[in-house]
Amino acid sequence: MCVWYPQSKSMFQKTSFTTLIIGVFIVYVLHTCWVMYGIVYTKPCEDRSGENCITSYMTKNPRLQLSIYTSLKSSSDGNPNLNLILNVDDLDIYSKFERNINVSLPKKTRNNGTLFTYVFVHHAGVLPWKDSKQVHIVTQLTTYMVPKPQEINLISGEETTQMSESQKTITDVPDRPITHWRSRLTLNIMADHFSFDREAVPADVHRYMKLYQYGKTVQYLPILFVDLLSNRVKDLVIVNSSTSELPLTIIYDKISLGKLRFWIHMQDAVYSLQQFGFTEKDADEIKGIFVDTNLYFLALTFFVAAFHLLFDFLAFKNDISFWKKKKSMVGMSSKAVLWRCFSTIVIFLFLLDEQTSLLVLIPAGIGAIIEIWKVKKAFKIIIHWKGIRPTFQFGKSDESEKRTEQYDTQAMKYLSFLLYPLCLGGAVYSLVYVKYKSWYSWLINSLVNGVYAFGFLFMLPQLFVNYKLKSVAHLPWKAFMYKAFNTFIDDVFAFIITMPTSHRLACFRDDVVFLIYLYQRWLYPVDKTRINEYGESYDEKSKGKPHRD
Repeated sequence: MCVWYPQSKSMFQKTSFTTLIIGVFIVYVLHTCWVMYGIVYTKPCEDRSGENCITSYMTKNPRLQLSIYTSLKSSSDGNPNLNLILNVDDLDIYSKFERNINVSLPKKTRNNGTLFTYVFVHHAGVLPWKDSKQVHIVTQLTTYMVPKPQEINLISGEETTQMSESQKTITDVPDRPITHWRSRLTLNIMADHFSFDREAVPADVHRYMKLYQYGKTVQYLPILFVDLLSNRVKDLVIVNSSTSELPLTIIYDKISLGKLRFWIHMQDAVYSLQQFGFTEKDADEIKGIFVDTNLYFLALTFFVAAFHLLFDFLAFKNDISFWKKKKSMVGMSSKAVLWRCFSTIVIFLFLLDEQTSLLVLIPAGIGAIIEIWKVKKAFKIIIHWKGIRPTFQFGKSDESEKRTEQYDTQAMKYLSFLLYPLCLGGAVYSLVYVKYKSWYSWLINSLVNGVYAFGFLFMLPQLFVNYKLKSVAHLPWKAFMYKAFNTFIDDVFAFIITMPTSHRLACFRDDVVFLIYLYQRWLYPVDKTRINEYGESYDEKSKGKPHRD
C-alpha cells in the first residue's frame, strides 16, 4: 500500500507561491518595457493632406535669438522687471555651446530670497515681448536647503569647507534652510522636425508646445525645455548678504523627441517625490541615476535592478524560513552571524549619519532588525520582562554545538592576527589625514570602512567549520545561492562599466569565497535520501515520494 506524505501539499503551496511571485515579476517587467516603449516612441502623423497634422515651425529655418533674463518675480506675479544676462543673436539649435557668466544678485535674493530666470527663444532683432512667435520658460536659479555642516581634522582642529569666510557665518544656524545658488542652467530645444497627429499629441509634450496658425495648417513653435535633472547638490553655492554676484554656467544642446519625453517623465517623478517630503539631497540621488548614466546603461540598470529585487525577495523568504525552523547551531558559525549583525548595524548608522535617501535607509534598517533576530536565534536568547526592565537568558549548547563553537573560536583566532592590525591602521590613518564633522562621524566612518574593506574575511570562519566537520548540510543553501547570485550580478555589472582594475578585483573577492563554498559543497556531498547526522532532513522533495506501509 502506497500513501503520500501530507507535507507534499505544503510543498506544492510553497512552490505555487514562488511561481506566483515570479509570474508577477515577469508581468511587471513586460508592462514596464511597454510603458517605456510608449514614452520613447511617438507615432507620426500619417495624413498625406497634412490637414490633421501639426508640423514644426523650424522647417522654415527662421533666424532665432536666445535671450536670458533674471527677475525677482515669476510670471504669475505681474510685471517681472527683467534684467538681461545673456544674448545669443544667431542661435543654431543644432550646435551645442557653453557660456560662463557672472550674475549680479539683488538685495532681496542676498537676504535669503529667490531669483528666477526667464529664457526666451524669439526672432533675431526683435524684443521677446514684441514677438508673437516667441516661446519662453521660467525657472528658479535658487533653491532652499539646509547647509552641510563643516568638517574638521580631529587631531589638528583644522576646518575644511568650500565656503568663503563671509559665508561661514550663515552656518551658525545649520538647521535652517537658506538660499543656495544653482550654478548650472541646462537648456534644450527639440531638433526633430516631427509631425504630430492633432488627435494624438502626447500629453507630456503638449504642455510645452505653443501652436501657431499658418494658413490652413497648424505649426508648433520651437519646444524649449529646461533640464532640471542637471541641477545637482554638488553645484549649489550658499548665498548670503555679502554675495554681490555669482557665476552661472549656461549649457545648450539639442534634444530628440524620445529623450525629451523620457526626461519630462523623470522630472515629473522627481517633483512628485519632493511633494511627498523627499529632501533636495534625496532627489539629487535619484537625479544622479539618470544624469550620470548613459541611457543604454540605464536600461540595463533597470533589468539588473528588477532581477536584483526578485532575488532579494527570494533570498529574504528562504532565509527567514530557514532560521525560523532552526533549532540547533551545529555546523554554523555563530560568530559569523554576530559579525553580520554588527556590520549591518554599522552600515545603517553610517547611512543615517550621512542623511542618505529613505529609499536606501529603510531597507538597511529592516535588514538590521532581521540580523538582530537571527542573533537571538543563533545564541538561543530568551527575553523576560520584569516591568519595563528586560532580562536575558541564554540557552545551553549540546556536545555537537560545543564542538562547532571550538572550531569557530579557532578560526576567529587565526583571523584576528590579520584583521586587527588592518582595522587599527585604517582607523589611525583616517584620524590623522581625513576630516570629519565629529568624533561620532569618525568612529562610524572608520567602522564602516573596515566593514566594506575586510568584511568578506568574516566569511572564512564558516569555511573553516565546514572543513573541520566535513559537511555543508547545515547551511541555508537556497537563501545563500540567491544572495550570491545577486552579488555576482552586481559585480559583473560593475565590471562592464569602465572602472580601475583594482576596483574590479575588489568587486570579485566575495565571488571567489563563494566559489570555495561551492567547491566544499561538491567535496562534501549530502545524502538526501536519509536524515543527516544532525537530525534534520534537507531533501524536501523526498517528502512527497510514496512510502510503502
